[in-house]
Formats: sequence, structure tokens, C-alpha cells
Amino acid sequence: MASARSFAVSILGAMLSAASVLCAQQAVEPSKASVSVQPRPAIQELELQPHRFLGYSLQTDPLAAPLNYTQDLSQYGGFEFGMSLLAVAKQAGLEASAAQAIHRSPALIQELKWEPRLSPNSFPSAGPVKTILFSFYNDQLFRILVNYERYKTEGLTDKDMIEALSAKYGTATRPSAEIIVFSSTEVYNDSESVVARWEDSQYSFSLFRSTYQPTFGMLIFSKRLDSLAQTAIAEAIRLDEQGAP
Repeated sequence: MASARSFAVSILGAMLSAASVLCAQQAVEPSKASVSVQPRPAIQELELQPHRFLGYSLQTDPLAAPLNYTQDLSQYGGFEFGMSLLAVAKQAGLEASAAQAIHRSPALIQELKWEPRLSPNSFPSAGPVKTILFSFYNDQLFRILVNYERYKTEGLTDKDMIEALSAKYGTATRPSAEIIVFSSTEVYNDSESVVARWEDSQYSFSLFRSTYQPTFGMLIFSKRLDSLAQTAIAEAIRLDEQGAP
């Protein structure tokens, strides 16, 4: 069982890091997916089996092609920090007009929500990714919020998720009592405790488990752009309160 679990977690690492790449590339290269998957019933409890993991049957032998990842925190699934709203929308197969303007002054803060499974141009199976929320500061991508499907990560512990993601992002830290913010509408309004973090001097990836639901998520941001955005959001809220009757 231990070896089977280790095998399954290694597959999860590939799925977590590749799911959004497959979604983004499908609109351009629909015939070049390297892994064929078919829906299967969800896994039960912790019974992770090599041939059936997170609801998928892998048709290729993962051991035949070792996963050689390099640590790159400047992007997630091909979406690079600093990208314009139009570029992100085009890559995700969305209309830029679907973005919501959260604040307009002193800086333009916008959000664009993507549900890969429902996108007509995306890979038919988005792996464990349920939704992705892109946030923009003056038309520059500064933050990405990834929510994973509940039933495709069900039964996995914090350790399992950390092990899987560390295959892509390197050694994680386990900050205690750290709080992450993932809403642009209010400052420090919605927050969760960090389970693990991968970061360098410019970027930060934080894994969290939802307080209200048995689900995992990942908050990813550019430290420079996020700092500018948070300052602008705080000022926008102050101005709104000042102008309120």
C-alpha cells in the first residue's frame, strides 16, 4: 500500500502541474495531448491504486517517461505574471469582456474567472483543477487563485498534496499561523491558513485547505505586483468609505 500511495502521489504531482497547461494548449493544439485519460468513478477513502487515481485511468506508463521539472515560479500553466487581461483571456479561451472591474481608482483592479471543464476550447478533462481566478493590476496579471476539485483530491492529506506539488516547485516551507488573502473586493476579508509555501524573492505559491469545505486551493502571486495592488485596493476601499453617506 505504501508503494501504491507513493506512485499515486507522483501522478498527482504531474496532474496538478500539467492540468492548466493542457487546458490552455488545447485551443491551439487540440491533437497533441500526451496523456490519454478516461473518466472513472471517484476513489474511495485512501485506497489509492496505481491504475486508478483521482478518477482517471492513465493509458501511458508514467514510469517510462520520468518527470523532469525545474523550479519556475514566474508562471502557472503558461500564464505568466505581468500578462495583459486580453492575453490571459485569449489563452484560456475566454472573452476579455467577461472580466469584472473590482476597483477603478486609484488603480484598475480586475478579475477573470475560468472554469476549465466548461470552456469549449479547453482540454476535455481539467484534472483536479475546478476554477482559476485571475486578478489584474492596471492590466497586469498579479495573482492567480486555483481551486481544486473536491472529489478529485478527496482522501488526500496535507502531506500528500505537499509531496505532489514539491515535485514541481521544490522544497516547501510550513509557515505556522500564516494567513493568505484571496479576494480583491476587500482587504483581509477572506483568508485561510497556509498549509505549505513555495517561494523565491519574486513569487509566492501558497497551498491552503478551505475552512468551510474539504477542498484544497493554491494562491499564487507576484510579490512586486501584489504589493502594489494591495496598496491600491486599500486606498480604493478608504475612498469608497470616505465618499459613502
